[in-house]
Amino acid sequence: MTYQTSNNNTIEYEIIRKKNKNIYFRVKDDLKLYIYAPMYLSGKSILKLIAENETQILKMYEHKEDKKKDIDKFIYLGKKYYIEEDASVISVTFKDQKVLTPSQDALLEFTREKIEEIYGKEIELCKKCFSRLPEFTWRVRDMKTRWGVCNTKKNIITLNTELIKKDIELIDYVIIHEISHFFEGNHGKKFWHIVSLACPNYKECRKKLKE
Repeated sequence: MTYQTSNNNTIEYEIIRKKNKNIYFRVKDDLKLYIYAPMYLSGKSILKLIAENETQILKMYEHKEDKKKDIDKFIYLGKKYYIEEDASVISVTFKDQKVLTPSQDALLEFTREKIEEIYGKEIELCKKCFSRLPEFTWRVRDMKTRWGVCNTKKNIITLNTELIKKDIELIDYVIIHEISHFFEGNHGKKFWHIVSLACPNYKECRKKLKE
């Protein structure tokens, strides 16, 4: 099904019926709008809600298209670099808006090393914001839906490898967020108070991570 926007663009959409009370809009990598709607909501009502939320939906499309443009770029600590392979380069080097690398494998290995180095360093810094902190270990993993996970039973914090693409302050926020779970398991007021003591601008960081 398609929808004609006010600026004469055509949006392809699919309605997925759910047992939820509210309607949700998602633009996925295929640049198709997925609408998660309650069982009782009519097609006419859904079209009306698309029109009412058109500005927000178009922003979703713009954000998704920007991400697709970044596929051929190297994103590191909040900055984007054009990748330039040069066999004469000894190691990965940053120059202006480019990252020079002898190969893609070398760039991948560089990223892995920096993940271990930077995450480890920031964890040690963030630990200083807490007292009576239990001993814990940390690891990294590719995750699609979470930036970090705290296993309070095994005292293990897992961080998303994709965090290396974010600014240091956002990496620190995720670390602080997960460490805070050692003191409070849920996301209630007490939890966010603990987070705020170590990261006063946590609300801004949360917003940036969703962009």
